Amino acid sequence: MIEININPVAFWHVRWYGILVAVSIAVLVLWIAWHVQKDKRISVDTVLIAAIVGIPSGVIVSRAIHVIDLWNYYVQHPGEIIGGMGLTIWGAIIGGVIGIWITSRFTKFKFGYFADVLAPGLILAQTIGRIGCTINGCCYGSACSLPWSISYVHPESLAPHGVAVHPTQVYEIIFLAFSFIVIMLLRNRLKPEGSLFFTYMGMYSAWRLGIGFLRDGTDFLFGLHQAQIIGIILLAIIIPVMVMKTRWGRPEIAIPESPETTDIPSDDSPVIAASSDTKEDSDASENDETEVKE
Repeated sequence: MIEININPVAFWHVRWYGILVAVSIAVLVLWIAWHVQKDKRISVDTVLIAAIVGIPSGVIVSRAIHVIDLWNYYVQHPGEIIGGMGLTIWGAIIGGVIGIWITSRFTKFKFGYFADVLAPGLILAQTIGRIGCTINGCCYGSACSLPWSISYVHPESLAPHGVAVHPTQVYEIIFLAFSFIVIMLLRNRLKPEGSLFFTYMGMYSAWRLGIGFLRDGTDFLFGLHQAQIIGIILLAIIIPVMVMKTRWGRPEIAIPESPETTDIPSDDSPVIAASSDTKEDSDASENDETEVKE
C-alpha cells in the first residue's frame, strides 16, 4: 500500500486540482495554437472563437452533469449548485464540443478537421487533470488490498482517510498515455475528417464503462454510474457511424508553397510533359512538310 500525504490545498482555499485544471485548459489551447502555425486550415480567429465558446460551455455542462448525478444532495442544498468544486470530465468534453460545433455552423469552419486536431490535445489536458485528481483525492477507486493500492492520510484529502483503494486516477493516466500514442499514430490515416475524434471518444467511452466497476460512486441507472451510462450511449452512436463511414486512408503530406517554387513547374509536372509533347508534335509536322516539299 502506498500512502499519499500531499496537501491538496496549494494556498488559501485554492486546491492543486483547480490549478491543474487551469493548466490543462491552457495546454489544450496551446496545442491548437501550435497547429495554427503548421496548418493554414485553422486560423487564429477560429482558435479564439473555439476557446471563448468551448471553455465556458464545457464548464457549465460539466457542472450540470455533476449536479444531476448528485441531485439528492443538491436538492437539499440548492445554494451549492453553482460552484467550482464538482466537475465531470464527460460534461467538459461534451459541453465544449457541442459549443464548438454550434459555433462552426455560423462561422463555417470545418468542425470535423478541428475535432481531429482537438483529440490529442484533449488527451493531454485530461492527463494533467487526472494528476490533479490524484493529489486532490477525488475520483478514487473502491477498497482493495493490492500491493499498489493507495491510502490518503492528509486531512484535506477528499478520499476516505486511511483506507486502501484502487488508484483509478493513476490507471487512467496510464490509459491516456496509451491513447495518446494510438491517436498520434492514426493521425491523417482515417477518413473522413472527424473519424480520429470519434476513435478517441470511442476508446474513452469503453474505458469509462470498464473502470466504472472499480470506481467508488453513486448508482445512476441499472446499477451503473452516470459516466458508464454516458459511455454506453456514446458507444451506441459512435460504433455504427464509424462502421458505416470510417475508412483507411493514406497519410496526408503537407507541401509548403513558396514564391520561388509555386509558379515554376518541375520537369515531371503535367505542364512540362504536355509542352514537351506539343513541341515534339510540332517538330514532327515540320519534318513531314519538308519531306513533301522535297
